[in-house]
Formats: sequence, structure tokens, C-alpha cells
Amino acid sequence: MTIHSVLEANQKPKSIAVIGGGPGGLYFAILTKKVLPQCQIDVYERNKADDSFGFGVVFSDETLSEFLTRDPKSYDLIRKHFAYWDDLDVARDGKIVRISGNGFCGCSRKTLLQLLQQRCLEEGVNLHFEHPIEDVMTLKADYIVACDGINSGIRTQFEEEFGTKTELKKNKFVWMGSTKPLDAFTYFFRTTEFGPIVAHSYQYQEGMSTWIFECSEETWQKAGFETTNEEDTIAKISSIFKQELDGHGLISNHSYWRQFPAVTNDKWHHNNIVLLGDAKATAHYSIGSGTKLAMECAISLSDAIVQFGTNTDAAFAEYEKLRRNRVEMIQYAANVSLDWFENMERYIDFDFDQFAFGVMTRSKKVTFENLAIRDASFPEKVLTEFNTKIKNQNLKTPAAFTPFYIKNLKLENRIVMAPMGQYQAENGLPNNWHFSHYTQRALGGLGLIITEMTSVSESGRITLGCTGIYNESQALDWKKINNFIHQNSTCKVAVQLGHSGRKGSIKKPWESEKLANLHQWELISASPIPFAEGGIVPKEMTVSDMDLIVSQFENAAQNAEKANFDMIELQAHHGFLLASFLSPLTNKRTDEFGGSISNRLKFPLRVFNAIQNVFPSEKPISVRISATDWAENGISQEEVLAIAEAFKLAGADIINVSTGNTVSNQQPQMGRMWQTPFSDLIRNTIHIPTITAGSITDIDQINTIILNGRADLVALGKPLLLSPYFVRNAQAYESYEPTDIPNSYKMGVQTLFADKKSERKMVEGMKKALKPKSHK
Repeated sequence: MTIHSVLEANQKPKSIAVIGGGPGGLYFAILTKKVLPQCQIDVYERNKADDSFGFGVVFSDETLSEFLTRDPKSYDLIRKHFAYWDDLDVARDGKIVRISGNGFCGCSRKTLLQLLQQRCLEEGVNLHFEHPIEDVMTLKADYIVACDGINSGIRTQFEEEFGTKTELKKNKFVWMGSTKPLDAFTYFFRTTEFGPIVAHSYQYQEGMSTWIFECSEETWQKAGFETTNEEDTIAKISSIFKQELDGHGLISNHSYWRQFPAVTNDKWHHNNIVLLGDAKATAHYSIGSGTKLAMECAISLSDAIVQFGTNTDAAFAEYEKLRRNRVEMIQYAANVSLDWFENMERYIDFDFDQFAFGVMTRSKKVTFENLAIRDASFPEKVLTEFNTKIKNQNLKTPAAFTPFYIKNLKLENRIVMAPMGQYQAENGLPNNWHFSHYTQRALGGLGLIITEMTSVSESGRITLGCTGIYNESQALDWKKINNFIHQNSTCKVAVQLGHSGRKGSIKKPWESEKLANLHQWELISASPIPFAEGGIVPKEMTVSDMDLIVSQFENAAQNAEKANFDMIELQAHHGFLLASFLSPLTNKRTDEFGGSISNRLKFPLRVFNAIQNVFPSEKPISVRISATDWAENGISQEEVLAIAEAFKLAGADIINVSTGNTVSNQQPQMGRMWQTPFSDLIRNTIHIPTITAGSITDIDQINTIILNGRADLVALGKPLLLSPYFVRNAQAYESYEPTDIPNSYKMGVQTLFADKKSERKMVEGMKKALKPKSHK
């Protein structure tokens, strides 16, 4: 059924009121009036026609192409006034690097409004300026489109109905203009005595450029800025960015210091009112223009209303179906980008090329390969700098395949197998399954394998199928696996020592629920709180229980050495026993082991010290922690940093950074490489090596994470379950020939490398077809 035939079944709307005369509202009015010429469309704007707050707006080539297909007349008017650029510059304290092939364009916000107003009048849209709507309920219209901006009065009036959430972000920013010409979108970073300040800058028309200055609250306070003192702001900023402005002045336009409001709405409509633009959702300016997002949403809203006529429920459902996921994806990327700028002090002392690479890859949408396709010279420079710094002779070695030292332990590459429960053991004994599982992945080229959680006691297992290392028989079976790996590969092996705590005594994942209550045993935890509602209530540990657990970890560590493990990882994450002491959600104790984070750390640190005392001092120890509980009132960022700092001071050599699984009602924000910001936080604040994991699926992502300094090692879980030779395939994809392929397998190298070369050529061809167009 076509849109027009659907309209025959649904009555066409007779009137639409648009509240707010910004680009999103105007563009919606144009598109809708073109298809529904008999519909009366009124746009009500509280300001004058030529009022404009801000200076320039930015669009990508993709957005411009959409404009062309939707309204060629608007497109023709707009593109004549655009400034185009392919280059993006990153500058820090006078050093600058240019990255080409980015494909952006910008124009004056005022000009854009004038052009869209012109098109509205041409199509017969009624424009009402200096016409505020005090009570939206007085409007008689089939649809009311609320696009009245970031401080939307309509949204505020129906805040509960929309489920509005507004979070003011930490950094301060001020929006200004200048006559300084720019031939590239440029991030100017300045290191000052007050702290780092960045200018997001671009030219939007000849002789005019936008400058958004941003810094932390602390830097802002130290510099003595005042929120509404434009004259003082211009004087101070002009002095700090004297070199960058090159004699050109700054121009203000109600340029007051603000904090960015991150706006979300659970619902985008209420009755016949629908939200559009910043009233609906905001995205931080560091990944593009809010105007771009508003106009893209205007297209979908117009389509939905045209399709479903006066059936508002169907139209609004279609609108959210078309845009909800896309908007949330953009907001997620914007928040990741925003987080980088809020924490730019972490990176300001990075080597310059690595710093610039971090700027380019901050939102996780752009990777090493993306940049290489746009401008090969820049990522090559970054890689050369990286290899030079670690004194690697082959300066073209992909980051993932460079060696890394944990204490005295040399890993031949930086790809790690994350602990993954196999649940195939009997009486805690690793068997042929485990031998095949671990040895195949070692032969597959991994730098490090971390075993599944290996229990320090029989009652410390999660299921009856979990492995242990609490007796000599188990240690001997582990030793067989380790000896084979050491004799036939360069892979190193760490054992993750742990105790299930309140998360034990459960069935294997694939077993029937009927088996859930069989073979249950007593559980222990920091506090008597079950993991899930209706689950086994654990016993709150006594000091005697703690003494016993410490002795069990000591015994397991001694067995780990007997089993020829290269390294130990201490399990202090995901709500298991030691982690239950660390989180305020699972530790409600009132004694010396509860309350403050220093108290909650006492028992986990005691266990760490115990294994450290009995494990050879030349061998490294890792600690795996959860850096957030993904739940209200969970562990705080400050507490996470205190935990990492405490383990570092105790002698931990590396922190394996995970998140969540502390409580059953968690709400994790998942996505590609979703846990890397937490690794970044710990690595670049506490200055200890880290391992990261979480939806990392290809070699390009791994290289990017290592090069931008978010982690030192990357752990893969699910990708290795069905692809034990992931690393060999990645080496072939990167045309990197390793020296550790077993002799018996070398005959397969030529075929694999040839296949992967063809695959990469095809992938790069597709990426090149999708890359931004050049305007040169």
C-alpha cells in the first residue's frame, strides 16, 4: 500500500501548528506542505524573523544528500551559501596535524533560517514571528509540533507525560564567532596554568567562523571566568588563543557560559503533541550539529504524518520507529565524545600524534582503518610513533601484534582470551574438553589466556561443572594443559582464582530448571543478600570464615605455581565473593569490613596480599574488578579509582576492567567497545596497565583501542568460542607474518594470507564507497 492509498483510508490533517521557528520546525513545515497543500500549517516563533542565537551550523555529506532528495529547492538555496571542507586539524599548543577526507560543510545559522523561511512562504506556510504560545492547549490543530528548543516550555508543561530527563554535563562552554578564516574544521587545544581549554572551530561563510570554547568547571573557576560577563570572557579567551586567532577578534551574541544539557524523553508524544529537535533530544556539539539531527527527524515526522493522516497514534508510532534507535545511537556516541572532552586532562600530556588520534577516535565511530581509508598518512604516523616509543624495530607492526610486558612476563601480542565458564568439569577436575579448549586457542596465536574462574574450594564453585585448583589432582591436570601450551606455542596462561560467594550453587546454563534446586550448598557473602529474588540467602561471613577463605586462596596460589601457570588473576568482579565486599549494594556490614571504601577493601586486599606472599615474586598478578554496578546507588567512580589505586599500591601489575553483574536488576548501557571508557578511566588516572573487554569483535577495534591509549591489552570472549584461530585470521588480514605458527600448520599460511588479502581488498572497497565525498 502506498502512502497516498493509506491517506485515502485515514483522513488528511486539516491543520498543523508548529511551535518554534528553528531549522527543524521550518523544514518539517516545508516538506509536509509540499505533500499536503490543503493543510493549514502555522509556525509560531517567539523571536523576530532575523533573530539567531549562535553562529554556524554543520552538516555531513550524507545529510546534504537527503536534503537533495526531499526538497531540491531547499537544497539548491542552501548549498550556494555553504562553506565546504575535507580537512580536519587537531592542534595543541602550536603543534598541528591535518587529517583529510572528512567531508563536511557549514553555513550561517541566520542564513539557513532565512532560506528556510523563504521556502516556507513559497509553499504557503504561515509564519508568525514575535508570537509566543503561552498555553498550547488553546491551539486548535490536528497536530502540534513542539520544537521550541532546548528549554522547551511545552515539554516542561508535560514533563511527566513525556518522561523527560535532563542532565547538565560537567564542562563549561561558550559559543562565539570570529572573522578568523579557517580552511579546516579545527580543534585548538591550549594547555594553560588553569587547565586545558579547547576551541571547536570552523568557518561557516567567507570571513566568518564559529568558535566554541570548552573547559572543566575547575579550569573555569581558576581562570576567573564569569557566566554572563561577555567582555571579560572575550578578553581572557583572546589572550589564551592569541596565536590561533591571529589578530582577529571574537564576536559575542548572548555568549554566556553554559553547561550542556543532555535531554532525553521516554515518550516523544502526548495526545496530539509531538516533540522535535532539541525539545526531543540533544546531542553534544562535539559530534556535529543539533540542527542536523533536528532536520533529519523532521523528515521522518513529516513522512509519518503524511502516511497516517489524523491517526496520531499510528503516526507517532511510525515516527519513533523510524528515528528512536538512530537518535539514541547518536546520543550514545555524543555522550562518549562528550566524556572524552570532560576528561581531556587525562590525555593532554600524551605524545602529540597519539593525542590527535584519540581526538579522532574518541566516540568509537571512527577507527584506525576508517582513518587510513580517508588519509593513510596520519594513521601511519600514529603507528610509527607507537612502535618507536615501545622500541619495536618494525615500525609498521600493527598495535595488536606488538609485545607487552607484565612485570617480567613477555606477551608476544596484546590479544587475550577472557575468562569464560565452560562448566564441563567433574569434581573440579579439568579434562579433555578443557585440554582441547585451551590448547587450540593457544595454537591460534593468543598472547595470553586467562582461564575460566577456577575455584579455590569445592563450595566456592558456581556450578558443579566449574573447575577448581584446591587439590593436587586438579593442579596436575592443569599442568598437563600448561605444559602442552608452553611446548607448542608462545602463549602465556593465567589462572583466575575465585570464589562464587552468593552467586554459587546454581545449575549449568544449558540445564533444565528442574535441576536448579539439586545439589545446593551453603553460600557465603559480605552480607546476607541473595543475588536474585527468591535465591539462596548467603551467610554473612564471620572473621573465622575470612580466615578460612584466605587459607584457601593461599593454597590455590601455591597450586597455581605447581601447575606451571605464568600468572594469577584475582577475581574481584561481577558480584562474586570478593566483589561482594567492594560494592555498597552487596556490602551492608556495620563492622570494620563495611561502610567506607577503605573498610570494604580490607578483606579483598588481605586475600591479594596472601596470594602475593606465596606466589613467585617474578610472576605477575592481575586483579579483575567491576568499574560500575549499572544500578542506582552502586559503586561510584571515586570508589572505583580508590579500589584500583589500592590494588596498585598492594602490588597488582595490571587491572582487568569489567563492569556490572553485581545485582540482577542492573541496566547496562551496551554497545560496541562499551567497557573501554572504564579501562581508560583507570589506566589514565591511576597510571596502571589495563585489560579491556566488551563487544570487541575485530582487529581494527583492537588496534584502535591500543593506539588511543584506552587499554594495554584487549580481551575477547564470545568471538573466540567459535573462532579459536581468530588471531591467525587477524594476522593474515593485516598481512602480518608471525614467527610462532607451529611447523605442522605452516603449509596453510599462503592460502590463508591470500584469502584474507582478497577479503580486505573487498572490505576496503566497500568502505571507500561509503567514505565522505571530497570537495577539493
